[in-house]
Amino acid sequence: MAKKKRIVIALGGNALGNTLPEQMTAVKITARAIVDLIEEGCEVVVAHGNGPQVGMVNNAMLALTHEDPLQPNTPLSVCVAMSQAYIGYDLQNALREELLNRGIKDIPVATMITQVRVDADDPAFNNPAKPIGRFLTKEQADDMAEKYDYVMKEDAGRGYRRVVASPRPQEIIEIGTIRTMVESGDLVIACGGGGIPVTRQGNHLKGASAVIDKDFASSLLARELDADFLIILTAVEKVAINYGKPNEKWLDHITAEEAKQYMSEGHFAPGSMLPKVQAAVEFAESAPGRQALITLLEKAKDGIKGTTGTRISQA
Repeated sequence: MAKKKRIVIALGGNALGNTLPEQMTAVKITARAIVDLIEEGCEVVVAHGNGPQVGMVNNAMLALTHEDPLQPNTPLSVCVAMSQAYIGYDLQNALREELLNRGIKDIPVATMITQVRVDADDPAFNNPAKPIGRFLTKEQADDMAEKYDYVMKEDAGRGYRRVVASPRPQEIIEIGTIRTMVESGDLVIACGGGGIPVTRQGNHLKGASAVIDKDFASSLLARELDADFLIILTAVEKVAINYGKPNEKWLDHITAEEAKQYMSEGHFAPGSMLPKVQAAVEFAESAPGRQALITLLEKAKDGIKGTTGTRISQA
């Protein structure tokens, strides 16, 4: 029997929706695309973002502190853990239902609440830039900064938002358990929202006030699981250079070296496509034969077959 292709899929926000009702609908569509890959003979591990969800949890926990002065502020790492659990709950149930609908009864589905170690000395902590939560007035922002020691920044004339660090992932704490589950045939959801950011203090793991980019965490997860493919799902079918210009060009297959050249020329936006391409290159360069694919959710199956998407490989 031929060895199954092992794929780590990094789901973007469009695969999860922005509210609870939207998420319930979105995960059903997402589950169909993932089970399509399983029916094609792939072994799938799922990672996902949590941008809207962690902001919603953070806002809810802040509201609680205003209602009850005895309630302490909830650390961001705990908010990430909460978002992992409730996204995983919806996603694993949608996947299980879709598998059963297609008569696939031998693939258990489970969510692993995942901690990801970051370096306490990561330069990102000196320059928090990732906005989370709602927009606030100057007065509200000043109050939050004083009360909770938050870093607040003005956002393009729309108000003030909290900004946090986005350090690079260094180690997936639960990787041994994730690997065991994958090897036993489970469909695992892990590294939700990039993972719960923690720093190591001796044997203690301390939650960090940060968020980890889900594409970098997914790349690390794929490397640790010796995956064949990393699929980064986004809002476009392919990556483009000169995006939005008259000489715009959509890319089908590029080498890691070509991708690095395009990055150095500034073709990819820092808050958008750049981290996806960087994560793809990290994975493609990590071992011979590994490939990354950037495409739309509904095109993932066609991308694996090589008919669409942007594929990045060593050569």
